[in-house]
Amino acid sequence: MAEIKDPENTIIIELKDGPVHIELLPDVAPKHVERMKELARAGAYDNVVFHRVIDGFMAQTGDVANGNAEDNFDIRRAGTGGSEHPDLPAEFSKLPHDRGTIGAARSANPNSANSQFFINFSDNHFLNGQYTVYGRVISGMEHVDKITRGEPPMNPDRMQSVKVAADA
Repeated sequence: MAEIKDPENTIIIELKDGPVHIELLPDVAPKHVERMKELARAGAYDNVVFHRVIDGFMAQTGDVANGNAEDNFDIRRAGTGGSEHPDLPAEFSKLPHDRGTIGAARSANPNSANSQFFINFSDNHFLNGQYTVYGRVISGMEHVDKITRGEPPMNPDRMQSVKVAADA
């Protein structure tokens, strides 16, 4: 278990194998951090599936519109939506996409990130400067490594709950 230095900027994702603690980086990407906390506090990420999980690359989740495993769920639609909030402007930085970093998923438009994000399984430096990095796993990466692979996975894993540590 990681020591939580800033509970207001730490996210706890409960996965089937255990908790994942993510340190958010408000000094690097304040708008993305604020959106993640807003959606976590609203319960929007609870039960949302990992709809794109590529071995050696990353695990993508966060489609709060189409990724909830409990309401008329269709895995083929997961990954096509976002939240009711407007898209976010890119907040690119010099931070590399290293193993365990959190990146904002988006379409071809750099300013189209909304609610979806990915966790890097490995150092993916080819993404540097093209996708916003706004957090990093500080404990529980072994649980992330066990997420079921697939595009989409046949039986996708989900985020059972997502909370801001200050509220947990």
